[in-house]
Amino acid sequence: MLEDSALERGEQALQNVESPESVPAFARKGDLQPRAQQVTARQPALQESPVAKGPASPVEVEEGQSRPTKQPRNGFLYRRPIVSAIGAVLLASVLGGGYLYLDYAERFQSTDDAFIAARQFSLAPKVSGYLTAVPVTDNEHVAAGDVIARIDDRDYRIALEQAEAQVAAAQASIENIDAQLNVQQAQISANQAQVDQTQAALVFAQQQAVRYEHLEQTGYGTVQNAQQYTSQLRQQQAALQSAQATLRLAQRQIEALKAQRNSAVASLAQAQAQRDQAKLNLSYTTVTAAQPGRVVNLTGAVGQFAQPGTNLTMFVPDEIWVTANFKETQLDNMRPGDPVTLAIDAYPERTIRGHVDSVQAGSGTAFSLLPAENATGNYVKIVQRVPVKLIMDNPPTDVALGPGMSVVPTVRINSAPSLVERLRRYL
Repeated sequence: MLEDSALERGEQALQNVESPESVPAFARKGDLQPRAQQVTARQPALQESPVAKGPASPVEVEEGQSRPTKQPRNGFLYRRPIVSAIGAVLLASVLGGGYLYLDYAERFQSTDDAFIAARQFSLAPKVSGYLTAVPVTDNEHVAAGDVIARIDDRDYRIALEQAEAQVAAAQASIENIDAQLNVQQAQISANQAQVDQTQAALVFAQQQAVRYEHLEQTGYGTVQNAQQYTSQLRQQQAALQSAQATLRLAQRQIEALKAQRNSAVASLAQAQAQRDQAKLNLSYTTVTAAQPGRVVNLTGAVGQFAQPGTNLTMFVPDEIWVTANFKETQLDNMRPGDPVTLAIDAYPERTIRGHVDSVQAGSGTAFSLLPAENATGNYVKIVQRVPVKLIMDNPPTDVALGPGMSVVPTVRINSAPSLVERLRRYL
């Protein structure tokens, strides 16, 4: 604005000089040239006026030259076209990149409150004794059935031999009773034959007694003979009763022997149970791994006296997973089966793939030792954390992974491809 005012005043001064009407009468003829020189001499002062900042358009009023024209004002875009173009490109890149990032990031949920978890447990012997061997060391990976520790088994072998001897004695007792049963069966057969013989003799005695009694009544026989055969009849009857009683006694003996055999069978079962227990106790002297995993925090040593339940080592199975504590506001679109990318802090160069296995039915504080009591005192709403179980699809086998190691999982909650992914397909 100041620049324009100064230029306008300069042009007005030049117009006054060039106009003959503006020249006084006494100077129209002789003083015209000196006047023009004076105006020309004052023109630099006009250009160097402190009011007009920046370069001013030169004003020439010499003869034979054209009148000065007003120059247009130059803006930043005209004075710095390359810088302006670069700035425009950078601004467009930032805006486009920001949109692409937001479009891509909204399809994922991540948290740094995640750790590797496993059902670790302690290994302890079931029987007491001195440790004779500990063939593993700390952090060693073992397979299912590998030996962790051995206990002195001499006492348990002797107990097993005693139990086996008792089993053999019980079996011999049963065999003895079976033999007695066979003998008794033969005795019963003999008694039965004796009964049959006595019955046959009784029938003959009855016939003789009837015959001689008839002869005595008809007078053809004597009374003595009749009495004699009557006595023999009674003797045969008594002999038959005795044989039948002996037969019944032998039969009752069979029942007694069978009862003895049942008792011997029970004794055999008891001895076999004691033998099996002795075998188990002997097997317990060898502590083995029930599943593949790693030996952690080994405390057992050769020569140590181990009591039942003594902690020899901690065991971490190979079956591990990730427990990610997501905020409850992140679970709206998270479902079992969603793909997961796992970044383990200990091995940042590895990318492990996985999937969502399940979402816990409740927040973490609900299952803590001292759950929050929100019904008492003042209440301040806090975003809760909910544990989510993540399964590794390709767990690394050449490195050690264990409970408590930090993980940063990223769950894809929207399977639709983002603009970046669509562009990547075409490029």
